[in-house]
Amino acid sequence: MYALEADYGEELEAFLIWMKDAGFTAYTQKSYLADAREFLGSLNGKPLGAVKRLHVVSYLTSVRERGVSDATRNRKHASVSCLFKALQELELLDVNPATGIKKSKTEKNREPVFLDESDLERFLGAVKGKYRARNLAVFLLMAYMGLRVGEVHTLNLSDYNEERRSLRVFGKGRKWRNVPVPEDVSPYLEQAIAERLSPWRSKEEAMFVSQKSRRLSIRTIQGIASETFARFQQEIPESRRKAYSSHKLRHSFATMLLRKGADLRTVQELLGHSSIQTTTVYTHITSREKEEAMAKLQVSLPDQSR
Repeated sequence: MYALEADYGEELEAFLIWMKDAGFTAYTQKSYLADAREFLGSLNGKPLGAVKRLHVVSYLTSVRERGVSDATRNRKHASVSCLFKALQELELLDVNPATGIKKSKTEKNREPVFLDESDLERFLGAVKGKYRARNLAVFLLMAYMGLRVGEVHTLNLSDYNEERRSLRVFGKGRKWRNVPVPEDVSPYLEQAIAERLSPWRSKEEAMFVSQKSRRLSIRTIQGIASETFARFQQEIPESRRKAYSSHKLRHSFATMLLRKGADLRTVQELLGHSSIQTTTVYTHITSREKEEAMAKLQVSLPDQSR
């Protein structure tokens, strides 16, 4: 079996150091490193200084031919691009052959899957188990404050200001934002903090910890969400069940705000979007709302009998 470390050990180590220094989450580091290893494996020992854009495009084409989604292909592209960017900044390479390669077009006009308010209430009612208080708080932060799963993962106890009832969130692009905690949500968050297990490591500052008293991982949060969504839809015929995930709670938050009249710029700030174009995906309208809007029209037609 081909050992990557023999040819690219220094580069892989440098990439990991660069990601840690850049503040990438452990989850992102793991994903990007796996993608980088896959790409390097496709080079068959070719020195990275001899890699051209053609080699990167060839790798991404092989990825597409395996049938992965456009989003996954784009992530692998980002991983490879970051690898070369890291090596450039650390003065191990002079050029980045992954720059200028177009991303795959994703379905921008596809309506996000979301839960309306009555569905959210039923979903939260499906939260069960020994760690119900913790899990309920996690889902409330996503459904009523719009946090990403990765943002929930990185929360520390010091990020919650009980007096001001606000949460300091470390989001994408290494940007901080302050999000007000709704009055109805704060008691559940405070209960979860009060019932938090005492970590074995005294320096563990994570707001949400596992039964092993370690920071709750992204994969664990996603798994708890999957189990809860399964209970939420257990009475629904399998053919009518929707592909819900933890991220759909964030979609629900954005949809609720816009339906209640919040302006796009405010929603953009609360979600932590760098571009307002990203926020516009949530301005979808349901069939029921279209019918209600059309019913308000009064049509005046000339008398056909004349």
